[in-house]
Amino acid sequence: MRFMILVKATRDSEAGTMPSESLIDEMAAYHEELAKAGVLVDGAGLKSSAKGWRIKYSKNGQRSFVDGPFAETKELVAGYTVIKVNSREEAIEWTKRFPNPSIDGGEGQIEVREYFELEDFGESEAVERHRKIGTIKP
Repeated sequence: MRFMILVKATRDSEAGTMPSESLIDEMAAYHEELAKAGVLVDGAGLKSSAKGWRIKYSKNGQRSFVDGPFAETKELVAGYTVIKVNSREEAIEWTKRFPNPSIDGGEGQIEVREYFELEDFGESEAVERHRKIGTIKP
């Protein structure tokens, strides 16, 4: 089972404030623990939404480009960690140990979401196509 731990953005992260050395160290220690346990898949911080963009899709098939920054900080992601574990319970235990991601040591939040696996979709030509190109990895 794969889970993505989403670090929610804050005003500081959106302002481009870099994390303190101690926070970088805490995150490194946490990721080292995950790696030693064999559950770390990937993890990184993300630059502020000012460096990003969105593509919006309408019902009529039109696409529009929207350049960042985006106003709603609480809806944004500032970083992520991906883990592969044997159960939801194991994922919960790991995420309870996640360091407070807030740059100023204040309020922070993470959100955890489980990945879809190919088996979740049943058998079909489209699923087989994804399996062949490795879009959704086991």
